[in-house]
Amino acid sequence: MARRTSHGLTGTLRDWFSGSSLRTILYAVGIAILIRSFAYEPFNIPSGSMIPNLLIGDYLFVSKFSYGYSRYSLPFGIGLFSGRVFEEQPKRGDVAVFKLPRDNRTDYIKRIIGLPGDKIQMRGSRLYLNGKEVERRRVADFERGEDKPSLRQFVETLPNGVSYRILDTTDEGTLDDTPVYTVPPGHYFAMGDNRDNSLDSRVLSGVGYIPAANLIGRAEFLFFSTNGKAKLWEIWNWPRSIRFDRLFMPVE
Repeated sequence: MARRTSHGLTGTLRDWFSGSSLRTILYAVGIAILIRSFAYEPFNIPSGSMIPNLLIGDYLFVSKFSYGYSRYSLPFGIGLFSGRVFEEQPKRGDVAVFKLPRDNRTDYIKRIIGLPGDKIQMRGSRLYLNGKEVERRRVADFERGEDKPSLRQFVETLPNGVSYRILDTTDEGTLDDTPVYTVPPGHYFAMGDNRDNSLDSRVLSGVGYIPAANLIGRAEFLFFSTNGKAKLWEIWNWPRSIRFDRLFMPVE
């Protein structure tokens, strides 16, 4: 029978927090930290700036090794080193997670459009890359359901052949006509797929150019998605809340 100590803990509990059991816990925590720092990290989507490809309530894994590692690969942004090690340049069209340059704390997710040296401009809601209009074709409207009006949807194709859907509800939005942005060395230019509802690199004072060191990783696939209609304790509503058709979808 377990013996009760003077501190109110049984001998069994005392054994649990000592010796091999404690080592097992520490090993598990260490492995989890290593996976999160160097392999994959989970993120969730809190806003609609990447609709139609990512929805509010999506949960996804980001590969930390895709672009190499920086201080922001580590928990709490511990500054053990500067710059990036094992650096790989993002490709145009990658959906990337990064630390917001203006505070180096907030996680943002956008699509990489411009590489160092690229010239980016919006004219009449059309994207121009290095002086050439990026191919765009109209497809079926994006249906939002719940008696909400549908939204104009297009497929945009970058010069490297990467295609993805975007929403563009108007040609006269605040960010539909911009100056030419020249991406500085060691930086990237990113935009949301929901073009008229995205704070991104087009707003230099809000996001601006993304330093390479701020990249966290590339979004790879969804592992969970919920429409938010069920509270955590409302187990009976989970089946109606989970978007089963989005589970384990690749991020495109």
